[in-house]
Amino acid sequence: MAENWGSAPAQAAPAKSEARADNPSEIKARAKHTCPACGGEAVWNPGKQALVCGFCGTVVPGTEDEAGNGEIVEHDLASALRNIPDSKRGWGAEKKEVKCQSCHAISVFNPARQSQGCEFCGATQLVPYEEVKEAFSPESLLPMKIASNKARELIKTWYGSRWFAPNKLKKAALTDTVKGIYIPYWTFDAQANADWEAEAGYYYYETEEYTDSSGNRQTRQVQRTRWEYVRGSLDHFFDDELVPASLGIQANHLRGVEPFPTQELQPYDPAYLSGWVVERYQIDLLAAAKRSREQMEQKVHSMCRSAVPGDTQRNLRVNSQFSGQTFKHILAPLWLLQYRYGAKNFQVVMNGYTGAISGDYPKSWVKIGFAVLAVIIVLMIIVSAMGH
Repeated sequence: MAENWGSAPAQAAPAKSEARADNPSEIKARAKHTCPACGGEAVWNPGKQALVCGFCGTVVPGTEDEAGNGEIVEHDLASALRNIPDSKRGWGAEKKEVKCQSCHAISVFNPARQSQGCEFCGATQLVPYEEVKEAFSPESLLPMKIASNKARELIKTWYGSRWFAPNKLKKAALTDTVKGIYIPYWTFDAQANADWEAEAGYYYYETEEYTDSSGNRQTRQVQRTRWEYVRGSLDHFFDDELVPASLGIQANHLRGVEPFPTQELQPYDPAYLSGWVVERYQIDLLAAAKRSREQMEQKVHSMCRSAVPGDTQRNLRVNSQFSGQTFKHILAPLWLLQYRYGAKNFQVVMNGYTGAISGDYPKSWVKIGFAVLAVIIVLMIIVSAMGH
């Protein structure tokens, strides 16, 4: 994977992150996440917001308060595109990476875990992924907030509300396969300054005479438009403009469960990822920055369009400039349901922090047929009533 990075970020990284990069023994110790009671592996528990042993249920002391208690840094974009130092790369813990040959998602998880299939599409064609350079380290994330039992309950309710879904699907135990994952995002900040000019149209009405079909002279009001040249300026600050860097999740479903409340971001700590699968970004910083600029340009153009006075407009021209551009690499939590029904694959996604759901589901043509028939009957009744 080609990456484009640049000189060290203008702002210094938090001392906590530097300690992890420069002290391998600390990384190794933190990566174990061992239960103090039985020695088993402790994983992040969304319900308790702490590391909990999967064998005896012991809460690892202190993790309720200590995980991610560092600082979140916004990095200067121009400097970063020149160089990202090696100290800003890696996961802060030993991880294993595999790439799916079907959907091309790269999954990252604990080395002891055995992956039987792709977390995102279910394919079994997985191969080890070897990086030329380690991924840019995430420095903040939204911890998984919704517990697995709650996620299954919400998705089941969502399916129950899909009227056109087959009854067989609603009764199936699909939610037993719901998986919790973290996906990569880039966020961008920028100050936008734009000058715009356009022609604003104002409606007015004139009385016009005409001859009707009976040969009588009549009058009517005709709408006209008066055009005036107008201009103005716009200042707007973009805060945490989100650009997803995932290939494993369908883009329309990601947009369907956004936004992620970035004001609730926590400083990155490997403890949050213990026991969870993470997708490595495959949209690098340069590509994400270009996409973010396109999104910002579109929003600036829309805001300028809204600023034009009058009843209508034409020939809008916008000249925008962006300054103070910064970025972050973050991880966002999702609950993912991937299943096959008939000959098709379907994907349902839940925001692991807010509970918003977006997904596909098969349609029952029998139900659709009955719905169309019902509409036709109603229309026939209305037409019949109007005829009487």
